[in-house]
Amino acid sequence: MKYIPEKTAKIEPYGFEDSSGITVKLDANESFVSLPDRLREKLAKIALNADYNRYPDPLSGAAVRAFSKYLGVPPENLVAGNGSDELIFLIENSLMARGERLLCCAPDFSMYRFYSGLAELEFTDMPKTGDFEINAEALASEVRKTGAKAVMFSNPCSPTGLGLSRETVLKLVSDTDRLWIIDEAYMDFWDQSVADEAVKRKNLIVLRTCSKAFGLAALRLGFAVSCAEITEALIKAKSPANVNALTCAMAAEVISDGEYIEKAVAAIKESSAELGKKLGELGRDCGFETVKSVANFTFAVPEKQGDALKIQEFLKSRGILVRRLGQKLRITAGSRAENAALFEALEAYAKERKEGVS
Repeated sequence: MKYIPEKTAKIEPYGFEDSSGITVKLDANESFVSLPDRLREKLAKIALNADYNRYPDPLSGAAVRAFSKYLGVPPENLVAGNGSDELIFLIENSLMARGERLLCCAPDFSMYRFYSGLAELEFTDMPKTGDFEINAEALASEVRKTGAKAVMFSNPCSPTGLGLSRETVLKLVSDTDRLWIIDEAYMDFWDQSVADEAVKRKNLIVLRTCSKAFGLAALRLGFAVSCAEITEALIKAKSPANVNALTCAMAAEVISDGEYIEKAVAAIKESSAELGKKLGELGRDCGFETVKSVANFTFAVPEKQGDALKIQEFLKSRGILVRRLGQKLRITAGSRAENAALFEALEAYAKERKEGVS
């Protein structure tokens, strides 16, 4: 008897970069901002006093209440997940049935397709324009053409850093009777969220995460924002105690610290602006073009086939890790020192390239 079904056997695992020997990690869109001592002390106290013998709150009440205040939506319209990834898996498996079609846009976050295979959905990837934009009219047409039940895309987009305006997203949601899942993992760095509308509309879910702006990637916490009916369905379908007690309590403490969040977001946006500007300049000599980003990373498109790997390997040799996505690169904004190390390495690459070494 075959015990591993085809849908699992054919999975291509998520490709983590090898970080051995790396001193500057710019591949995962994490925050470079460390928690201040006052928060670290509070989190240490939470860990010291936790009831490790008890299951966590099944509704993650403390974290949900804190995030509802931050986002300005009612707590009863939020579902907490073990990272946004769990929520993507939950949505695809509980709100869609085997054989129904999920429509996404390419390039985008690879886990949308990954989980669709496990849910046994039909999957369509609509290519973006040559400038990596989502053409809203073309997307609406593709929805009707394919008969997709649901549409999912990140906004701002990972990996490109481009975004669709709030007005455009809401027009798509209004004009097309499908389920729209908008992944706003990087919306803390932009101002076009539709999360407030998700609580009112029957066909809109917004995903948010604590892994980027809040600097809590290690805790693995995300939220789904939706109307009462969808929220109830997701709560029924999720695991009984899916978010651990330490994550819930610690995240609630951090999310409630407005001073830290404001400073962290400002620092990341400043670094991102510096990164985008400098990479735009260095790209001319390094052989790549960049895409103007509204997120905390820059998308680089090398001119020649194979150059993405060359650049990545060159940077690795200098202890710097960036994300390679086929023939393209995604580079996360780092601290001032990390950005400086990256720029110095790329200047060295450009010099070798000019001399015909690289």
